[in-house]
Amino acid sequence: MSDSQQTDPAADPVPAPLPRWWSRPADPVGPHEASVPPPRAEPPAEGDPVTAPAPAPAPVPQWWSRPAQPLAAHGGSVPPPRSVPDGNADTDTARDADAEPRYDPWGARPLQAVDQGRAGSRRVRLRQGILLALGIALLAGGIGGYAGVLAERQAGTRLELPQAARTDRGRAPDSVAGIAAAALPGVVTLHVNGAESSSTGTGFVLDGQGHILTNNHVVNGARTMTVTFSTGESVPAELVGGDTGYDLAVVKVDGVRGLRPLALGNSENVEVGDPVVAIGAPFDLSNTVTAGIISATGRPITAGGDKGDGSDVSYVDALQTDAPINPGNSGGPLLDARAQVIGINSAIRGGDGKDSSGQQRGSIGLGFAIPVNQGKRVAEELMRTGRATHPVIGVTVDMEYSGDGARVGERGEGGKPAVTAGGPGARAGIRPGDVITKVDGVRVHGGDELVIKIRAHRPGDRLALTVRREGRERTLDVVLGSANGS
Repeated sequence: MSDSQQTDPAADPVPAPLPRWWSRPADPVGPHEASVPPPRAEPPAEGDPVTAPAPAPAPVPQWWSRPAQPLAAHGGSVPPPRSVPDGNADTDTARDADAEPRYDPWGARPLQAVDQGRAGSRRVRLRQGILLALGIALLAGGIGGYAGVLAERQAGTRLELPQAARTDRGRAPDSVAGIAAAALPGVVTLHVNGAESSSTGTGFVLDGQGHILTNNHVVNGARTMTVTFSTGESVPAELVGGDTGYDLAVVKVDGVRGLRPLALGNSENVEVGDPVVAIGAPFDLSNTVTAGIISATGRPITAGGDKGDGSDVSYVDALQTDAPINPGNSGGPLLDARAQVIGINSAIRGGDGKDSSGQQRGSIGLGFAIPVNQGKRVAEELMRTGRATHPVIGVTVDMEYSGDGARVGERGEGGKPAVTAGGPGARAGIRPGDVITKVDGVRVHGGDELVIKIRAHRPGDRLALTVRREGRERTLDVVLGSANGS
């Protein structure tokens, strides 16, 4: 033992050979064997000499060194292996200075923990990356959706549909619009307050002095009244005069400038089928314009009669029209294609009965207007004297007669003669009991129609009356007389 264990102190120290379990394997280990240290060498058997090795620098553990080639399990992510110290102090010191901190092989955590930590961090980073991508996608989607809604709203506000360009608002003078534009400034709406009720009607301007023509039944019994023009201006008005038999009245406004009188036409020129325009305030809807045609001329109608004694009955040889006329149109103008007044809207044939408010039902296409020729004459008399005159033939008509034609009565009112002595009828040769069948060749079927046909003329006009007497007909010439109206 002595000569095998002693060393020469002067000789260079020879490093002791590394233990077998400390050495590096000849070939690279697999992915699961790299982290397990090689087995320890068997201790020497009894009796074998034990040689104490000379002191030498501690070798680096094999499990601390890195394999010559990258481990397959980590795909080249492990740094190249560190070499084993060779006992050279200079090189070993340099190597130790560059070396990473050594790992304690006897620590609680195994070496595999390093690799597992790296894999876990990769999974964390992958999970974080996915969540970040989802968050970005959701944020981008939200921003894009909001921007889309905003763009849609903005696009909606800027939406423009095709539209015709604005043109000249002028209309042909003979069109409904042209007629209305010419006439409306001269049409007014009347609001009348009476002792027992109030009413609404229509009228139109006759002259620059403020005279306005309307229906008598609109202003009859009025205590106060106001006139409203198409501009919306309202002024008080006063009654000049009215006539029940013609259902016409004239009112007047003062202090109004710029009045637009309507032109008066000639009702003798009207033919069936002519286009017409009616203006009024049906149910207080001012400046309402309707259009239609002349349905008939010379239509005998009576209106009123609420008093029962006949004193309030109006007799009109009317123009019939299908232009809608309703309560409130009364007194308004009926205009021809030249915007000239040819009639004064006065009556309608409405539906049977009255509505829930007690008013007459609306138009069914049967409207009647007083011919403007008759209206002009009556208006002139009312403006001059406040009263109108009626043409008469000086006979009393039997209203109870049911036969065809108008029969002259046997007795007049109060026992007076049925044929006024010295009157127009007596001078023409009319006798009590005669039946008048025609006026100027136009057949009449009753007493009302005879009165209507006579009142369609002026006092002093000459008429040809066809009379049936004792079964024979004869023609008599009559010059109409005059009587004061009511």
